[in-house]
Amino acid sequence: MLVGATPVIRTKPQVLHSRQTPTNTTAPCAQISDALFFSNGSSKGSSTVPAQAAFDCLNSIPFNSSSAKALLKTLVPYFYWQSTLKALADPPAEYREKVQPAVDILGGLDQIDADIDAGLFENEYDFGWTLYTLVQSAHDGHFHYEPDVVGDVFSFGRKIPLVSVSEDGTKLPSVFAFHDVLGSQFKNISYTPSPVVKINGQEVTEYLEDLSQYGTLQDRDALYNNLFYNLPAISLGSMGSATGFFTGGGRGRFVYPGPVTTLTFANGSSSTTENYATARINFRGINNGQDIADRYFFYGNIGGQIETAESLSPVAIADTAPGYPVPVVPGPINLINGFYIDAEGYEDVAVLQVPSFVADPSAEVGFQKVTQQFLPKAIADGKKKLIIDVQANGGGTILQGYDMFKQLFPSLEPYGANRFRATEAANLIGQSFSAFGSQFPRTFSRNATVAQVQGSYFDFHTDMDKDGKPFTSWADKFGPVIQRGDEYTQISRWNLSDVYVPYNSGGINITGYGPLSNVTTQPFEAANIVLLTDGYCASTCTIFSELLTKQAGVKTIAMGGRSNRKQIQAIGGVKGTNNYGWSYIANLAQTAIYLAPEDQKQKFNSSILRQDYYDNMPFRRAAIPPGVNVRDGLRQNDTSGIALQFIYEEADCRLYYTPEMTVDATAIWRAAADAQWGDSGKCVGGGGYGSKREANEITTSLRARRIQGVSQAALLKEFEAFEKTFDLETDCSMDADGFMLP
Repeated sequence: MLVGATPVIRTKPQVLHSRQTPTNTTAPCAQISDALFFSNGSSKGSSTVPAQAAFDCLNSIPFNSSSAKALLKTLVPYFYWQSTLKALADPPAEYREKVQPAVDILGGLDQIDADIDAGLFENEYDFGWTLYTLVQSAHDGHFHYEPDVVGDVFSFGRKIPLVSVSEDGTKLPSVFAFHDVLGSQFKNISYTPSPVVKINGQEVTEYLEDLSQYGTLQDRDALYNNLFYNLPAISLGSMGSATGFFTGGGRGRFVYPGPVTTLTFANGSSSTTENYATARINFRGINNGQDIADRYFFYGNIGGQIETAESLSPVAIADTAPGYPVPVVPGPINLINGFYIDAEGYEDVAVLQVPSFVADPSAEVGFQKVTQQFLPKAIADGKKKLIIDVQANGGGTILQGYDMFKQLFPSLEPYGANRFRATEAANLIGQSFSAFGSQFPRTFSRNATVAQVQGSYFDFHTDMDKDGKPFTSWADKFGPVIQRGDEYTQISRWNLSDVYVPYNSGGINITGYGPLSNVTTQPFEAANIVLLTDGYCASTCTIFSELLTKQAGVKTIAMGGRSNRKQIQAIGGVKGTNNYGWSYIANLAQTAIYLAPEDQKQKFNSSILRQDYYDNMPFRRAAIPPGVNVRDGLRQNDTSGIALQFIYEEADCRLYYTPEMTVDATAIWRAAADAQWGDSGKCVGGGGYGSKREANEITTSLRARRIQGVSQAALLKEFEAFEKTFDLETDCSMDADGFMLP
């Protein structure tokens, strides 16, 4: 047995494809090589192959049981850092009922280990997929491990993106092929689109809800939204979830979709398309599955330093994303933009669109400047109301969320309580770092080691306690405190006046503190601000939301969701407040040993830090640098000990997407403004802000623009811009302290 947890057989989501053996047993991986390369070894110019062929190839890779058992052992020390480990196994009843079932991660590892001994894994992919889905079943976007065989060899996709829309904003949403909706909105098709009623013979919503459970958002309505083509995700280009989980966007690229996708429509017609896979390795000279294992998989520890995948820079996209107007104040690579709504009746509404809180170091200062410039400009231009659109926001730099809150509400002191799981490794690192950091004055140091230590959580001088007072020692900060069956550190809060704030924020000072302490004017009243989400609000986005709604009283509007009339949550992503890459944890452990006081060197060298954090196998076997959620968020004045991750909370208003909203972002903003401040909003299921809920027809902006004389050629250019987005693929390369990979 690997760990002390009771073995539990995990309840898996409904399997959407069988674990069948290859359909062609004669070297399926060689068939891939033949499809991509000529006999002389030159490339045929394509990296795509039929999905079935790729799946057959994956299932032909022999299983290395001894390496698999060794890998599992190296995972455990990092899993212990997961702040919700015990809570996942025994979550609150409401979370279990409305969000996700319990999952025993450590028990699941034990079960996989036992299954290896029992000879139950047929091949390497069978093992890798089981490990991947165990971690994914936590539905925590910070907590992820993608084995090489799952993420390094192929990515899967479908060719037809879908949307879920209500005909008029009040009728139940139906699923459509996006091509049909796009054509109908631009009036360049001659037929009336028909909704999809079945996918591969299964009722459409049932199929899609089952598929959505392979995502890493926690809320089921947010998971459902993430299946579809979505303008905010498209605005992020390759940094987002592309054209939706259904087509292989985001984590959907890991899920084998079957050989074909058959869509059956309400009018009786059907469409069948072959699914595809994209090769992520060089198949030149590959003759069988063993060749892949020998060439690309790491089965043993060769010693030396931890090796991790190199992060790629985010890919910049066009200045103006399809479906969006020209920004009034543009931001870096569409991570943030300020807009006005150019439509009659909305002259006093401003929109701050924030699909990310930054995960690119080059964008930190520019990101802050957009809000600094846009808010006073909006006020000067007569705007009295503000929509903050955080659809598709997977988080980013933690302190950017605090700063934006302080720009909006400079008189409020952010609470933002958090805690770590109180592990032996964390305690040892804190002892070493606090002892080392205490030798130097608390001034920003140009010495990289001093800055790394003093700027980290593990120097007790960093952060404040729950009452805003400094900790007196590492022991004072660490605790531990026993709550809900687990041990945690004492509650801490960010000290936004600390000298290392620019070190932790990517170079910005926080509004209201230090050089920006003179900012005191609140630009908008709380009643004149609304937070607009699609459930895909995670990590730093949830920190911002918690501050905005609980401390300032701002209302929320949630878009979309499953096809029903129930209320839904506004926040559907991970509510953990900090994620660490495993390589950072290994670096912390190794640095703690190196910096330990001389009289404690022997203790540290014989500790678990030396035993558990020098093996490079978990990094060499990972397709993406793995991560773990290390900090829980906690609500102010809540003594229950329940992390925000497990608190169910409905939005103040729910709105359905309409066909127009799939091609025009301003249609979403107008509907939100109507719901929040107008007399024609369409909140679903009895929720909302007022009693006036008349279902009037929203004026279609595309129709209005034709009346205004916009040329057919210009509209055709916009249509083509949408079509170009169909080839988007996700690039999981963003790196931040509070970001959920798409």
